[in-house]
Amino acid sequence: MDRISGVTGRRGAAPRQLRDLAITIAAALVGGVVANALALPVAWLLGPVVAATLCSLSGLDTRPPEFLKTFAFFVLGIQAGSGVSPQVASQIALWPLSFLIQFVGVFLAVVLCYAYLRRGLRWDHASALFASLPGALSFVVAAASETRADMGRVVIIQSIRLLMLIAALVPLLGALEGGGDVMGSSIRPSGDGSAFEYALMFSACAVTAWLAAKLNIPGGMMLGALIGSAVLHATDIVSVSLPAFLALPSLVLLGIIVGARLSGIKIGAFLRLLVPSLGCFALSLVGTGLAGIAAVVLVDLPAPNVALAYAPGALEALTVLAFQFDIDPAYVAAHHVVRFFAIAMVVPFLAKRVSRREARENAGGDTISAPGE
Repeated sequence: MDRISGVTGRRGAAPRQLRDLAITIAAALVGGVVANALALPVAWLLGPVVAATLCSLSGLDTRPPEFLKTFAFFVLGIQAGSGVSPQVASQIALWPLSFLIQFVGVFLAVVLCYAYLRRGLRWDHASALFASLPGALSFVVAAASETRADMGRVVIIQSIRLLMLIAALVPLLGALEGGGDVMGSSIRPSGDGSAFEYALMFSACAVTAWLAAKLNIPGGMMLGALIGSAVLHATDIVSVSLPAFLALPSLVLLGIIVGARLSGIKIGAFLRLLVPSLGCFALSLVGTGLAGIAAVVLVDLPAPNVALAYAPGALEALTVLAFQFDIDPAYVAAHHVVRFFAIAMVVPFLAKRVSRREARENAGGDTISAPGE
């Protein structure tokens, strides 16, 4: 893939990467302490997200190694699954209709964002289209790279939208669910379970996480662990939660992972695309928000559940937020997986269609401006 405009290269010695990672972890811990002192909701996630984002924009390589990401997703998947109760089964029959309403909201969000970027800001067709798709960034980037889309614009718009989504949802849900008091839910008591229960939970979740990862399911490590934990807790086979010494570091790592989405992005490119990102974010919320209102009114689903499930992007982060705010994590995760699969299946066809359109324009002698101009 060609170098992405607005994104710096990654050529540096391992010692520099270790130094940057150490600084990032230290900053994330400080961010968590400050957010905790301010009694912010989900302090140990929100604080590290802000800190890691600032580190990324300052030029540090904030990306954690894969083994730390795997550890965090696995642990947080188990934690999220422990929030599933036996009462969840009574709500599953409503999910198909909720999925359908969600698709309408996603389509509306894409149309609104595309119109804003294409008609309002005069972006080229390919860049506007792929920047408008909510989530599934890896598939979107792979498909966009086969066209003349400005990859820098696509990556930055998608990354900023994710950060703003978390920044907006955390205080909103905090207000709906009781303000800063939900902060403590990130470190729930682990219960009085036996060593056998813990061994069963971790071993079963390890198997389901491994299977999900092998099947290339989106967010496989977290989702697989969530499924294993959810089955065990929903059937009352186990009733234990994760101890704080595992839950808290995993939340900090997730905050770093989210903030690292801007790692390598130049501050100038970030600032230039901040206003378009805000516009796309607002329009995405309009599209998914209208669908969410319809789901609450027509299907009689709780508003906080729908807000997290219909939010445009961030499968792992929003599944964890569902647990933190005592919202059904299975419902939230299911909707994000369905959205992810839908976008992943659509983008290859969109890329081919865009490529054919560009080929026709070239054959017709049309002048095509270079991406980013």
